[in-house]
Amino acid sequence: MRLKKSFKYLICLILLTGILPVGVHAEETDVPQGYVLEEVVVLSRHNIRAPLSTTGSALDTATPHTWTEWSSNASELSLRGGMLETSMGQYFRKWLEEEELIPENYRPQGEEVRFYANAKQRTIATAQYFSSGFLPVANVEIETNQEYDRMDPVFEPALTFLNDAYAEECRKQMAEKETDLTGEYALLSRVTDLKDSPGYKNGSVTDFETGDSEYLLEIGKEPGVSGSLKTATTLSDALVLQYYETADAKEAAFGHDLSFEDWKSIAEIKDIYCQVLFGTPLLSAHVAHPLLKVIDAELERTDRKFCFLCGHDSNLTSVLAALETEEYELDGAIEADTPIGSKAVFEKWKDPAGKEYIRVRMIYESADQLRAVPLLDLRNPPEIRTLSFHGLNGENGLYPLKEFDDRLNQCIRAYYDQMNAYGISSAGIPDTADR
Repeated sequence: MRLKKSFKYLICLILLTGILPVGVHAEETDVPQGYVLEEVVVLSRHNIRAPLSTTGSALDTATPHTWTEWSSNASELSLRGGMLETSMGQYFRKWLEEEELIPENYRPQGEEVRFYANAKQRTIATAQYFSSGFLPVANVEIETNQEYDRMDPVFEPALTFLNDAYAEECRKQMAEKETDLTGEYALLSRVTDLKDSPGYKNGSVTDFETGDSEYLLEIGKEPGVSGSLKTATTLSDALVLQYYETADAKEAAFGHDLSFEDWKSIAEIKDIYCQVLFGTPLLSAHVAHPLLKVIDAELERTDRKFCFLCGHDSNLTSVLAALETEEYELDGAIEADTPIGSKAVFEKWKDPAGKEYIRVRMIYESADQLRAVPLLDLRNPPEIRTLSFHGLNGENGLYPLKEFDDRLNQCIRAYYDQMNAYGISSAGIPDTADR
């Protein structure tokens, strides 16, 4: 039975020292020896980008401070984001070579590999940088299915059906997701010096208050929210990105000394925003429907070795919520659920008897790694968290393929079940997942 080189190296160090070597992370679950990796499907969030807002927006008027000078235009991948994604691609290359899924200097044949991104600069660039690290001699083409800078319906978490009863129930679930953020709002106001801002002085920006949200639902658009949560999320998002991008953490916080827990509190605002809009049972199955169908189709293929789907935090949040992922904690991250550049990795394994399994892991760079831009490899890996799912029975993080496929199809059917339950006709509703 083959014993992997890195595993033998790790065992020797543990026997000699009794401790794990620096840079080597103990994974929560190990695939038993003799299991063969057959395919990997990655659902990735883009890496570090400049804030979405531009000059004259709430981002400028809600603070007297000047934001960092970015290496890219608004909403586009930064140079740091590109370097981080290349390094992550190199880690994946070393990992999959170690598992013998791909050979060294792999050049895919036929349709063995697919790179498919939303048609936005930050997602296309993320996929391109990752592919450069992952397949440096393959000249990978990034697939897009929309005109450049337009949202692809597969990646756009937009509502495709709606009526009053359905909207009312969605809003109830959204309100349940919105936790009390009084402490987080107070910290954000202090860090941005909100009360000294031009917007606060002229009345266009007010104090942040929990409970003033209005939930916005409209066919053809993403779920939205107005009020304090929306404005605070704009600032939270920009501060978190500035923390990753800026060498001096105090400078990133506009001169304030913040602890790691403080940064997590600031990030909590945007995390809750994402959960409110995309993490409820009704909305997650609705807006994740196209991507769930793509993931299901990819895992059913026998000719595919690797698929990279590049979208946004809304995509990861909705897909994982629809699949009923159990709560998890991400070590070293200030973003609780889907850190910038994080990847939900669906792995298809086969045991010695030929039975197939699925393991799903979150692979991401810690906040320290995002700020330091280290070279990643098997000895210095990114952070890894094995995910589990309500109602599914698995061992070592492995779920029988049939059981996991049933869950995927249940989630896909939920989209149609919702329409039936609320008396909504499916006539004229395009299925955006047939890619």
